[in-house]
Amino acid sequence: MGDRGGAGGSRRRRTGPRTPSGGSGGGGTAGGQTEEELRAAAAAGEGADAGGGGDAPAQTPTPAAAPVHARTPGGEGDGEGVGPPDLRCHRLQESLFSSASGFSNYRGILNWCVVMLILSNARLFLENIIKYGILVDPIQVVSLFLKDPYSWPSLCLIIVANGFALAAFQVEKRLAVGAITERVGLLLHMANLVTMLCFPAAVVFMVKSITPVGSVFALGAYTVLFLKMFSYYHVNLWCRQYRAKNQAASGTKKANGDVVSSGVKYPANLTYRDLYYFLFAPTLCYELNFPRSPRIRKRFLLRRLFEMLFFTQLLVGLIQQWMVPTIQNSMKPFKDMDYSRIIERLLKLAVPNHFIWLIFFYWFFHSCLNVVAELMQFGDREFYRDWWNSESIIYFWQNWNIPVHKWCIRHFYKPVLKMGVNRWMAKIGVFLASAFFHEYLVSVPLRMFRPWAFTGMMAQIPLAWLVGRFLQGNYGNAAVWLSLIIGQPVAVLMYVHDYYVLNYEAQPTP
Repeated sequence: MGDRGGAGGSRRRRTGPRTPSGGSGGGGTAGGQTEEELRAAAAAGEGADAGGGGDAPAQTPTPAAAPVHARTPGGEGDGEGVGPPDLRCHRLQESLFSSASGFSNYRGILNWCVVMLILSNARLFLENIIKYGILVDPIQVVSLFLKDPYSWPSLCLIIVANGFALAAFQVEKRLAVGAITERVGLLLHMANLVTMLCFPAAVVFMVKSITPVGSVFALGAYTVLFLKMFSYYHVNLWCRQYRAKNQAASGTKKANGDVVSSGVKYPANLTYRDLYYFLFAPTLCYELNFPRSPRIRKRFLLRRLFEMLFFTQLLVGLIQQWMVPTIQNSMKPFKDMDYSRIIERLLKLAVPNHFIWLIFFYWFFHSCLNVVAELMQFGDREFYRDWWNSESIIYFWQNWNIPVHKWCIRHFYKPVLKMGVNRWMAKIGVFLASAFFHEYLVSVPLRMFRPWAFTGMMAQIPLAWLVGRFLQGNYGNAAVWLSLIIGQPVAVLMYVHDYYVLNYEAQPTP
């Protein structure tokens, strides 16, 4: 048996061991290839196609009495010369979907989910158009706010709210100069705050021309004013306490307003300009010196304004076209107590409701609040955090609405802890206050008292414990999303059903 030489093509008899020649071109090859060609094939990852021959790393010369036997990667000698350095194509590794692999780039799968979501919702929207036709009517939106074009009760309520803010301001002016005692000031502030919640509720029940949607906006404005005025009183009280403490310790020490080396100092903050800046600022927590941005960014402002207008139209259209027909078709299953149909309606409502909620979140917390902040050069733009990564119910409530969260921590949670209440009772108190305002903003505009919003908020406490105790990581995040997707449609259907029964079925037919 002979080999064809790589250079000269001469035939050699292989009668004995071959002495290595340092990898020179005289070595035998399989398939008539030279060693240079095999080297190039091996470098290109084609060593497996070169057969059983190939070149070997340079070795020290071996004695003639010790023949060199080429070994395959499996360790078996073939007697055909020096084998290739490495023909392995496998290594120790995990599958990409295994957590041990360390792989984390699933961007393509995320894009696939987005595409599938768009296609599935496009099908539902097309089905809705075919079944109901075009239901979007901008004129109908106006009727949601006004029954009588010459009567604007909701707007009048919001204008009257200035009186409560000015009353709190006058009380603070007198407290600053010592014209009234702290006890009297506390009683006046408490009376003002309680009236601030009761007065608009009484107007909603007595004035029949006010609509539920208009009532929601008016009561929302009064709720925000309540929280702002509570913070306004609280911070000015801390300033007076700090000033009195410093004056008692030393007459040369600075008052609380001097904690900041530059800026407004107490009681110089008690001006109408300062009051109304705080009332319009996108925050619920009062400060003597708010962080300010250096200028108004016109391009940023125009983008946010465009988003406001676009998403307002989109929200109205989706509610009219998608949610209203689904809710109307849900009344009969509720009336017949057909549980399978109720569940089907609930799941069908879950998709548009959640989609609208997500749009509302972006519209309000990003577009609207940034427009107000930009116009007022308000520097703190942290209106939300990464609540979409929530792995627990508590983390979600702490991060999806930062203005309310800061208010609860600053003016409720920490003061209650200082009073000696334990942390769990303080957290339950925060949820109780939140549940009250949720029910206040729903039941009063609908003119009926149903505890669905209150119950839903209080149910977050055991749900938070269950998720935190038994679910972590992605499972906890999935549980948070499931509670958002399913929980809200349940409350919507319950309120709509009760409102329909109370206002339509209860009325005698003519």
